[in-house]
Amino acid sequence: MFVFVCAGCGAELTIPMSQVALPVHARQKYGNGTQLPVLMASGTFAVDPDPWGGPWRMWADIDPDEAEARGIYAPVRALSDGTPGASVIAPGDIRGTRLIPEKRGTACCGLDGADGPNMACEACDLPVATRIDDCSLWQAVRLSPDAVHRVPVGGVPGAPLSWAELVEARERTPPFEPIAMWGGRLGQDHYWSWSPRWEAAAGQALAHLLVASEGQPVRVPGGLTADVFQRALDALLPGDAPQRRAVLAGPGRPAPAAGADILLVPVHPETGQLWAPAGPVDSAHLVPLPLGVWLRLVDPRPYLPVPASGRLPRDVLRDDPLPLLPGHSFRTDRNIFQHTLVRLPAVRQPWLRTLLESVMQGNSPDVF
Repeated sequence: MFVFVCAGCGAELTIPMSQVALPVHARQKYGNGTQLPVLMASGTFAVDPDPWGGPWRMWADIDPDEAEARGIYAPVRALSDGTPGASVIAPGDIRGTRLIPEKRGTACCGLDGADGPNMACEACDLPVATRIDDCSLWQAVRLSPDAVHRVPVGGVPGAPLSWAELVEARERTPPFEPIAMWGGRLGQDHYWSWSPRWEAAAGQALAHLLVASEGQPVRVPGGLTADVFQRALDALLPGDAPQRRAVLAGPGRPAPAAGADILLVPVHPETGQLWAPAGPVDSAHLVPLPLGVWLRLVDPRPYLPVPASGRLPRDVLRDDPLPLLPGHSFRTDRNIFQHTLVRLPAVRQPWLRTLLESVMQGNSPDVF
């Protein structure tokens, strides 16, 4: 466990916290006027390895060698020159700070951090963090890495949960959810949609799938997995070459067949490490998926609660109304897709660079 303290005066700024992996949707901007929830679970923090926020430099002003040294292998609109390594926490876990009113930024419904750190230490007035809660952004506080220090507290940290323990917990991420909005005719409004978490996860995974495809068509398993990936893969990859096969693999699953070219595997939510197979498929390309999304793909049945009386077994289907479905096909998060693909060295290949440029120019609009 750790507590973050002010680098200026040493005042404690957070509750005790444990480190987890940065969620793939941490940088997501979803829709227009939507109300997204808190990014991090209370009591946890994640380190963002990339710079965030201003100052910004346009791509034309950046030397390609410098970009590659920063892990960027294809052109982007602009790069942040902010300090990397911010720790991201839930807004409710911050302590001993005050907002800086003049640092409101360009937000319309809250704070977006565009003007830099907007929270100061109450004890010494040093700007220490940036609160983000504007519409279409996940609510979070980013602790400035040059203004706070991380101090261990408590005893020896426990070992991360095993894959078996994580699977047993069955914390699956639902693929559909209601999206709340500002500005409805009667005030707050909402609509039923594919989950923003799923759209972000698909953006990251699709970038890895394209790299693993080596320019050939890819076939994923049917059902929900196909709903999420197959339409995008068919639109982006040629259909006149031998197919590569992608399968779901991970803890508790049968060993994938030796003919599998690509494995869709879970990411450990605490360590950020990918599950890796052993044996004849260890040369297959691994494509990361958040554990909650992966668990739902390998077991797509909805969770049906047992009545309070306990008379129905857990696995007996009830005759309740079926859950609502979105009114459109699944769409991948374009920005997460680009953010991921430009950071994969394989994007330097001409065919993949051309594909990326086409996507960013607005082609395949029904996929993103």
